[in-house]
Amino acid sequence: MEDAIVVSHLTKKFKVYFDKAPNLKDKVLFLKRNRHETRTVLDDISFSIKKGQAVGLIGKNGCGKSTTLKLLTKIIYPSAGSVTVNGKVSALIELGAGFHPDMSGRENIYINAAIFGLTKKQIDAKLDDIINFSGLGEYIDNPVRTYSSGMYMRLAFAVAINVEAEVLFIDEILAVGDAAFQEKCFNKLIEIRDKGTTIVIVSHSLGQIEKICSRSIWIKDGKIQMDGAPAEVHAKYMEWMQGLA
Repeated sequence: MEDAIVVSHLTKKFKVYFDKAPNLKDKVLFLKRNRHETRTVLDDISFSIKKGQAVGLIGKNGCGKSTTLKLLTKIIYPSAGSVTVNGKVSALIELGAGFHPDMSGRENIYINAAIFGLTKKQIDAKLDDIINFSGLGEYIDNPVRTYSSGMYMRLAFAVAINVEAEVLFIDEILAVGDAAFQEKCFNKLIEIRDKGTTIVIVSHSLGQIEKICSRSIWIKDGKIQMDGAPAEVHAKYMEWMQGLA
């Protein structure tokens, strides 16, 4: 099977300022404000994911899993190493990212789907499917600023899984919404996975990952601690987490 994603010696460092000066004048007058430290969030990690594979990224807060996903989607860029993603990408990284609050749900479908690379003709053909999946029929022409977080998630997810992407990235997005819609999302993810879409999910819900993914990657302190079958990786992860309590 061909690789959909190849991550090679990936490193990401951030500068963290203790008291960053807001402008050039203050930088000159208060040199001590420019003091900072460099934090390594990801430290030389490598892995590859085959086409059609569903993989979960797990780890405690601050371990680097969401940073990994942002590097895969090229929202941010690595300090060292490389990321290769083969295929058309769709992503649910930040809830409602790309939505204009004063536009209606319908108008935002067109904007969001266009960002993912669909033409107006393609969006026209998928519009009913997106609206039906979201379950927002009576609210679809209301401004999205009037939507609850659950409604945002419904609309964002409905667009992302209907653009026929070859690679789908999801970051904790399924933590929002009612149980019935979550179940609907899981079933849809399994359906598109079985059709050959590569899926990478960041989640604290190990049950969600076990339901969808055939592989889990545990990131600990910026390094890959374990990579394998979800049941095995999660058992070791929970054992380690209990030791921290």
